[in-house]
Amino acid sequence: MQAKTLTFFSNYFNHHQKALCDTWYELLGEGFTFVETEPMEGFRAEMGWGETEGAPYLLRSYESAEACEKALTLGLNSDLVVMGTAPEFFIEERLLQDRIIFRYSERPLKEGFIKFFIPRLTKKYLHLHVRNRKRRIYILAASAYTAWDYRRMFDSYPGKIYRFGYFPKHFSYEPQALFARKEQAALRDYGDSTIPTILWEGRMLKLKRPVDVVRAASILKGKGYDFRLKMIGEGPERAKAEALCQKLGLSEIVSFHDFLPPGEAREQMADAKIYVMSSNFLEGWGSVIYEALNAGCACVVSHAPGAAPWLVRHRETGLLYQSDSFDSLVRQLERLLKEPALVKRYGENACLLMEKEWNERTAAKNVLTLYEDLSAGRPVSLQSGPCSRAEILKNNWYKDS
Repeated sequence: MQAKTLTFFSNYFNHHQKALCDTWYELLGEGFTFVETEPMEGFRAEMGWGETEGAPYLLRSYESAEACEKALTLGLNSDLVVMGTAPEFFIEERLLQDRIIFRYSERPLKEGFIKFFIPRLTKKYLHLHVRNRKRRIYILAASAYTAWDYRRMFDSYPGKIYRFGYFPKHFSYEPQALFARKEQAALRDYGDSTIPTILWEGRMLKLKRPVDVVRAASILKGKGYDFRLKMIGEGPERAKAEALCQKLGLSEIVSFHDFLPPGEAREQMADAKIYVMSSNFLEGWGSVIYEALNAGCACVVSHAPGAAPWLVRHRETGLLYQSDSFDSLVRQLERLLKEPALVKRYGENACLLMEKEWNERTAAKNVLTLYEDLSAGRPVSLQSGPCSRAEILKNNWYKDS
């Protein structure tokens, strides 16, 4: 059965979802609706997340009783419903009729299994997942660790979890021009096209560990490597990172910059040669990994964020480091500084992967293909990329020895 109508429910509409939604609208026209169920928090809007202009498919259910009623009707009657973080009452009638639903889910236990023993959360989990275990509800997993978490929690979705993620707008680069741009940026900024920029972007929170990257820069500088580290973002850890930078005498090679709008942040990635993503397991997905790979950066990424195992193919599209090992972070960064040819090779491979497989157009089409396969009762035809079956992956799967 071909889907002609698709409704996506989520708490709010943001730039991480816009590209995917735009593509569904291109494919389905007025058959696609995004239902926003609450206003966006102020701090996210200030970061440029609230890109809602020019979205003809956007329905804000909280604006009026009429809008809410329309959302309820869509929740029942659409061929396919994709359910993000949104109130369950929008799909209660659909559940009773056992119509196909895709839950869009990060890992539920990123804070640890102890969360499951909080009575309020346990009751909510049983209501959302366990009671519907045998219904036609499937998971679009926005983390490589989602399947393992649901397996631990009563095996709520046995054999019904598929790879997905978040899909910022894909930029199509001509590889030769992109890598020439990176050389020119280094020549412009440092007077030497061979000096690599190591880029870090994000909110400077403890879970993202920006201080580790500054410490790593100190060790690498001490070994004689020539590079520049650019840290972009704000947050409670920035003062600590800046103070450490001063203490270690890194001011000539490390610079700090305030938040940039999403488009400008992507431009910084296109100029950089190396990108480092240092978050721990509290990082659900890590969209910057997607963006940096798309921009042809050689990425050094903690194995903990949900995007890392699927997008960073170790020694092919980038390098993974063991999340709880500072030495592993230094070792993988040093590998790129020691062998500049790897930087370009990994960057080219990353560009190719994102162009062919991990982008919003492929993801949008694959969701419709997955729906057609499941509604027809046939084996899922997608073998890789978005909507292929997600394997069980435990936190400790990667060891850097």
